[in-house]
Amino acid sequence: MAHANDPDVVHRLLTTPGRWAVVGLSSNTARTAYGVARYVQNLGMTIVPVHPSADGVHGERGYPDLASVDGPIDVVDVFVRSELAGGIVDEAIAVGAKAVWLQLGVVDEDAAQRAAAAGLDVVMDTCPAMEAPRLGIA
Repeated sequence: MAHANDPDVVHRLLTTPGRWAVVGLSSNTARTAYGVARYVQNLGMTIVPVHPSADGVHGERGYPDLASVDGPIDVVDVFVRSELAGGIVDEAIAVGAKAVWLQLGVVDEDAAQRAAAAGLDVVMDTCPAMEAPRLGIA
């Protein structure tokens, strides 16, 4: 069964202040993750850059992977290719994240099912910068 995003979950994630680990976020200003992370930050979220180079971005300390992040993670925002998303979702489950958000174009139905079965909220194949205005949030 294909995952369907729950508008109430999307709204809650975008309006409840939380700590978003943005996987794939580097200091490369040309990448979509850079602008979307700033957008999420402007919604009142704390961002945590997660990238193998562990760049600090938007004034926040970077980490090489989710397991290295200090403190709790509310949402894991996934900016990697679909074929890599399942491994990131499994890491999100392992570190006790509360939700995973697979960005526009990132689709892994099996990973979404694993996350939901583990009790995580799941949003897939959309972007906060699209959803917030659509929902009247920003």
